[in-house]
Amino acid sequence: MKKIILASFVCCVLVQPAFAQSCGDLWYERNAIYKNAGYCFSTQRGIRAFGNDGCQYDNITGVPLSPGARARVAEIVRMERMYGCR
Repeated sequence: MKKIILASFVCCVLVQPAFAQSCGDLWYERNAIYKNAGYCFSTQRGIRAFGNDGCQYDNITGVPLSPGARARVAEIVRMERMYGCR
């Protein structure tokens, strides 16, 4: 008696994971982290999105971020580069 083995193969399709964010989403999340930490925006886009009420830091490198927030910003920057965001 012969055994018949049926195999099915699934072809690979590149799709973005469900959690993938757009460049705009990444920009907003990254800058929201800075806004929450007191950054004063200098670009019109940043000012329009977040305003500068209550801001304390003009230099983004001087904004005090927790280690978790700093790690998330670094992750967002990596994703922005990967996606080719401008």
